[in-house]
Amino acid sequence: MTIQLNHLIIPARDKHASARFLADILGIADTPSWGRFVSVQTDNGVTLDFADSDDFRPQHWAFLVSDAEFDAGMERLREKGVAIYAGPGHAKPGEINHLYGGRGVYFDDPDGHLMELITAPYGEQNQTIYREA
Repeated sequence: MTIQLNHLIIPARDKHASARFLADILGIADTPSWGRFVSVQTDNGVTLDFADSDDFRPQHWAFLVSDAEFDAGMERLREKGVAIYAGPGHAKPGEINHLYGGRGVYFDDPDGHLMELITAPYGEQNQTIYREA
């Protein structure tokens, strides 16, 4: 059997709002909730299960997307007025990066989790420094 990531539980102050925010940015249709979770299903089968919580530390998730999906996500971020950054820690506000021969952008979800869209996977073969878009 091949080992695959199946699901993650993401703590949120409002699981419905956080799940809807991410699904909207990624252009993903609604996924039915089950039990105490509101789920967002990615194309590769990984489910992000949002659960209400008042006690958590913000985390980071990166989503590998196509160029067309990146462009659509960027448009949705602009439409929602979401601040974007070229690097973690809110580095280079309003910019994207061009790491590993692709494009990338960071943004915060409603609970302060750091989300990232990238068009090329990270790896040693393409080590680069942030540069302006």
